[in-house]
Amino acid sequence: MNIAVLDDYLQLSQGAANWSALPPQCKITVFDRPLQSEDEAATQLAPFDIICLLRERMPISAQLLARLPNLKMIAITGLYNRTLDVAAATTRNITVSFTELRGSYRKATCELTWGLILSVARHIPYESNLMRQGGWQHTAGFTLASRTLGLIGLGRQARHMIPIAKAFGMEVIAWSPNLTQDIAEPLGVTRVERQDLFARSDVVSVHLVLSERSRGLIHSADFARMKSTAIIVNAARGAIINENDLITALQQRRIAGAGLDVFSQEPLASDSPLRSLDNVVMTPHQGHHVREFYEVAYTDVVENINAFIKGNPIRILTPERNSSQFAS
Repeated sequence: MNIAVLDDYLQLSQGAANWSALPPQCKITVFDRPLQSEDEAATQLAPFDIICLLRERMPISAQLLARLPNLKMIAITGLYNRTLDVAAATTRNITVSFTELRGSYRKATCELTWGLILSVARHIPYESNLMRQGGWQHTAGFTLASRTLGLIGLGRQARHMIPIAKAFGMEVIAWSPNLTQDIAEPLGVTRVERQDLFARSDVVSVHLVLSERSRGLIHSADFARMKSTAIIVNAARGAIINENDLITALQQRRIAGAGLDVFSQEPLASDSPLRSLDNVVMTPHQGHHVREFYEVAYTDVVENINAFIKGNPIRILTPERNSSQFAS
C-alpha cells in the first residue's frame, strides 16, 4: 500500500503521529514541496493508493482524479476541504476521510489574528527591524482600548475573537450575508450593515469561508469607506479580498495598514508588491500551523488509514457533509 503525504513543507508529519501503527506493507513517501501543475501531480501521484492532504494546499479536481487510477483513499486534515472534488472522488469509489477539530489548536487562527492586529497597530515588526539596524522610535501606534473591531463573518473563528476584544475594551460589530441581530446579540456583538462596518471599524478582521459568493467580496469601495487610520486583517482566505485593490489602498495610504496571513496566490509571488510595503505585516499562512494541529490531524489520519485498510473506514467525508461546512 503506497501512501503519499503531500505538502509537508516543514517535514513535521512523521514525528507528529505514530505512523508505525500502520501495517508493515505500507510504504510512506513525504512530499516536502508543492506539485506545481496537474500534469506534475498526475505523474508523481500515479503509483499511490492513498494520498494525505495538508489542509487545502493541493487542489484535487475531478480531472486529476481521473488520472490517478490506483487511488483508493484520500485522507484530508481538517473537517472539510474546498479544493477537493469530494463528489467526483465518491463517484470513483475513492474513500475520503476527515480529521477532528479538538484541543487547543481550535483557537490557533484566532491567536495569530490578534498577533497580526497588535503587530500592525503598534508597528512591532517595523520597529523591531529598525532596532536591529541601530534605530530608535520611528512610529506611533494606537491602542485597542475603546476602539471598534468589525468582524466580517461570525462563525467559529470569529467567535473566538470576541472575548479577547472585550478584554481589550473594544466594541465589537459584525456583518455577514446571513447574520441577524438575534444571532449576534447573545454573543455581545452588534450586527450592522456592511457599509457601516467598514466606516465605523478601527480594525476590520475577515472570518468568512471562501466560496463563489465571498470571492473578491472586499474591494476598493470598502477601502474607500474605511477610516484612514483603520487597519484590515485577514487570516481566513486571501481571495476574499481583491488583492490589487488592497495593494492600491495601502500604497496610497488610504488605510493605515494590513495584517495578512493568506494571499490570493500561495506561496506569495516573490515579486508581489505586498512584500515591499512598510504598512503590511505578513505571515505565510500560519493560522492553524501549530504543533498541536499536526499532532491531532496526523494521529487521526493514521487511525483513518488503518480503519480503511481493515475494511471499516471511519470519519467519512461525504459531498453533503463537505458542502454543509462551507456555510458554517
